[in-house]
Amino acid sequence: MDKRGTVSKVIGRIKKYSLLILLSILFAIFSVAVTLYIPILVGTAIDCIVSDGRVDFAALAPILLKIAGFTLISAAIQWIMGIINNRVTFRVVQDIRNEAFEKIEILPLKYLDSHPAGEIVSKIIADADQFADGLLLGFTQLFTGIMTILGTLAFMFSINAGITVAVVVLTPLSLFTARFIAKHTYYMFKKQSEVRGEQTAYIEEMLDNTKIVQAFSREEHVQEKFNEINEILQKYSLKALFYSSITNPSTRFINSTVYACVALFGAFAAVSGRITVGGLSCFLSYANQYTKPFNEISGVITELQNALVCASRIFELIETPSETENRADAAVISDVDGRVELKNVCFSYMPERKLIENFNLSVKPGQKIAIVGPTGCGKTTLINLLMRFYDVDSGEISVDGTDIRKITRSSLRKNYGMVLQETWLENGSIRDNIAMGKPDATDAEIVEAAKASHAHGFIMRMPHGYDTVISDSDTNLSQGERQLLCIARVMLCRPPMLILDEATSSIDTRTEMKIQDAFSQLMKGKTSFIVAHRLSTVRDADIILVMRSGNIVEQGNHAELLGKKGFYFKLYNSQFAK
Repeated sequence: MDKRGTVSKVIGRIKKYSLLILLSILFAIFSVAVTLYIPILVGTAIDCIVSDGRVDFAALAPILLKIAGFTLISAAIQWIMGIINNRVTFRVVQDIRNEAFEKIEILPLKYLDSHPAGEIVSKIIADADQFADGLLLGFTQLFTGIMTILGTLAFMFSINAGITVAVVVLTPLSLFTARFIAKHTYYMFKKQSEVRGEQTAYIEEMLDNTKIVQAFSREEHVQEKFNEINEILQKYSLKALFYSSITNPSTRFINSTVYACVALFGAFAAVSGRITVGGLSCFLSYANQYTKPFNEISGVITELQNALVCASRIFELIETPSETENRADAAVISDVDGRVELKNVCFSYMPERKLIENFNLSVKPGQKIAIVGPTGCGKTTLINLLMRFYDVDSGEISVDGTDIRKITRSSLRKNYGMVLQETWLENGSIRDNIAMGKPDATDAEIVEAAKASHAHGFIMRMPHGYDTVISDSDTNLSQGERQLLCIARVMLCRPPMLILDEATSSIDTRTEMKIQDAFSQLMKGKTSFIVAHRLSTVRDADIILVMRSGNIVEQGNHAELLGKKGFYFKLYNSQFAK
């Protein structure tokens, strides 16, 4: 994203705090006016020194009191201005973070599948923090710096126009230097931010999969990979730091040269009587205050380069196209019969790699459909299409004769009960976790569902029974127990259609047999889609779909498919034949 576009987006989000920004600018003007008035008082105080040993104390005392008073006023104004700037900055960042988080919840699954979670986290946390730092520095120093430059110019012209012109002529050297360095700084901060996101994603991935890394003795390989990313980050960080660090010294050198020239010309003017010693002191003070904001602004520009890079990464996330919205005339379905049809369905994750082509399937209400096949053949993809996590590239999927694209996603998914191989628990009590799909369920219904899923026994052994607080990272629960809780959710909701994707993969054989009986009761009269690798679990299915490379190569019941001695026959014998 270009810098201008990013700046306009930042300004667009600051506009809602225009009143606070206006107050900050007004306080900046007052602060600068008071600060610039003090050197005049100092110059007047110096002129009260009449000669060696002679000081007009009667005139000096009120001037010193004024200096003290205006200094206190300036400090108070800057304190209030700091509060305002902090409030604007962190409210803007809060708004952007909220936008980004809300965006995540409506992003298409395709985006989340193709971007590491750590990278997205890095954008919302680290990049937002960097953006806040740059924005706060901008508010704090940019307004005051600009006002100081304009104010000091006006005061210097009133004292001596000739020397002021010399100062103004030499000033652009500082701006050109800062601009030249800023160009290089932006690119380096951009690369630094990208690599930092990659590093965050890698760290999160390794932390989540520590057991796998250790089980396969991949510690050295993981460390080497981390070192590679770290070295790249070090390279860009050092270059970004180098360019950002030479900005201030470069501008300071130029500004000090300007100050020296002013002092030289002023000294000649004082000797020739065209300016008093107090006036020269006042002018030198203004010259110093005039050049000081250029040093600060050059530092601000460097920080703003980093802030703009981070902001562009966050805006890139915020502006990612959302999941396709429901149609205006989308229907809300309930109490469906469970008739599902797929007509000439084509789908692929990437256009160059075909996956599902011309897929046709007709499922009658209450049928039990098993989907089997080798890894990568499209079993889970088919489930994603049924639930409309992805939309088909062409063709149509319908429920009770209505194209699912003409049905609201929420109502479609409410009619499916889904148990996956991967479990998910929220931070809360066991009761809340079971009742997730039916918050108004009674305690009796929750217990009944837990008993049906054979989870009641281990729940009662927990410290506080159904009120025991658990989380997704809870190590007190085995993988099998977690899966039983997920099954209990479905048992509680009793939806008209079921999707079971290796739902009993982490459960022992004895419990699995009991749950299969419970599922059999649950699936009576309900359309069920069962994804299975263990073919023993699908022998009683009404239809077994055998998938290969995205297509149905065989279909029929268990006995028919064995009789054909085709691909299913080979799969089955690979598991059970001696």
